[in-house]
Amino acid sequence: MADFATLPEAIVNTRHATFLAFDFGEKRTGVAVGQRITGTASGLETLPSHNREVFWQSVARLVKTWQPTAFVVGIPYPIQETTERNPVIDKILQFCRELETRHARPVYVMDEALSTRESQSLFYSQRTRKSVQFADIKDELAAQLILQTWLNHTAPAEERLNG
Repeated sequence: MADFATLPEAIVNTRHATFLAFDFGEKRTGVAVGQRITGTASGLETLPSHNREVFWQSVARLVKTWQPTAFVVGIPYPIQETTERNPVIDKILQFCRELETRHARPVYVMDEALSTRESQSLFYSQRTRKSVQFADIKDELAAQLILQTWLNHTAPAEERLNG
């Protein structure tokens, strides 16, 4: 696992690379997909996380469908330094290691500290159907924001300058 500052040049400069991002949770995990060529991320779905076998089958289905170059996983680093470590971080890191082992692709982590709040703002500004409830898609929106931020921060220098 690595953060975006240690990306191999091959991944940064692969214009056609596709990435899957996860907002991992013990009950639900949001999933998003993004492409380097468009520089955009889109929410895909929210997977129930409580049944590990079904969960990993769903992840495998998404990997088979999207054939990602790598994965991006959000980690809720504390906004301020505290003496307490968020217990969910260890579970997320375990998920990252298992994801990397099962699918033989690199996993990158991205700070997701404010992704839930941002996803709520995004939801209400962009929703097109009133029947969709925020609670139903908040995790995939959070994954979308995690991946969009990661794509923005890892774009090759010429894309950042021209974009």
